Amino acid sequence: MGASRRIFVAGGTGYIGRAAIPRLLRRGHLVRVLARPGSEKRVPEGAETVVGNALDAGSFARAVASCDTLLHLVGVAHPSPAKARQFRGIDLASARASGEAGRRAGVSHFVFLSVAQPAPAMKAYVQARAQGEAFLKGLAFPATTFLRPWYVLGPGHRWPYLLLPGYGLAELLPWTRETARRLGLVTLSQMAAALVDAVENPPTGVRIVAVPEIRRAGGSDSGKAREHSWTGSATA
Repeated sequence: MGASRRIFVAGGTGYIGRAAIPRLLRRGHLVRVLARPGSEKRVPEGAETVVGNALDAGSFARAVASCDTLLHLVGVAHPSPAKARQFRGIDLASARASGEAGRRAGVSHFVFLSVAQPAPAMKAYVQARAQGEAFLKGLAFPATTFLRPWYVLGPGHRWPYLLLPGYGLAELLPWTRETARRLGLVTLSQMAAALVDAVENPPTGVRIVAVPEIRRAGGSDSGKAREHSWTGSATA
């Protein structure tokens, strides 16, 4: 691990944030977590709490100013096609707000939890995340990392097990293999490990971390994910 980093996390009280933040703290990083009013108790112990609105850069921009890394994990919980309007109003809008706050504060590394793309399903969800990526690229941070999982398996997120037989077949066929791997499932442990790795190893310019790289970052947990090829469409 390199030097300790000062990290501002938007979306840190959710499914993935509560798995990744304790790892960052154990590795000696200073973590500041944005929480909406009423969610303060969901901030992992050891992290500093910043009360604000993820859709309003002005409500938290000052707290970003002393940080070198901004980790953006905000997203609609349990995405589905019925939530298309929320993807633009929450996922995309919050990415823009964090991007504006980070740029204003002089953040050197922006880490964005995006989604695997292209994809044959969840088009509104994928579009909102792709537009978020495009907006952040335009801000030209010294370092930008986009992590692109498809579905993160963990507590309350296990239904893709039902798709194992068909998904396994897709990996065997040459004409569907690449898509099956790009849209493979990762575990919550792998996702948390990949986020820590991204934070500790800023790229020069823009880096994309896809499913195979997320699995590799999981270390000993990677064999488990390679054994099974899952699909889904949720990262939050």
